[in-house]
Amino acid sequence: MIDDTLQERGSRYGEFYEHARITQNIKRAMVDSPKWQQLSDDKREALEMVAHKIGRILNGDPEYIDSWHDIIGYARLVEQRLESGT
Repeated sequence: MIDDTLQERGSRYGEFYEHARITQNIKRAMVDSPKWQQLSDDKREALEMVAHKIGRILNGDPEYIDSWHDIIGYARLVEQRLESGT
């Protein structure tokens, strides 16, 4: 059962090892930025999830709309909190 899931994900997102390399490089650049430590947890998490989705796009199927949709969603969650002032 899990092997079927892994095979399906691999066909959509590419080899996990390569996806991890791309995503970790993006995250290293984010952590190395001057403002990273000033970000709240939700902003960091949103950016890390966007990095994850970018890694999937760059390593896998760039036409898979859900990856793009998810990026919008994470940005929207931060935007909503900023709008609410909390």
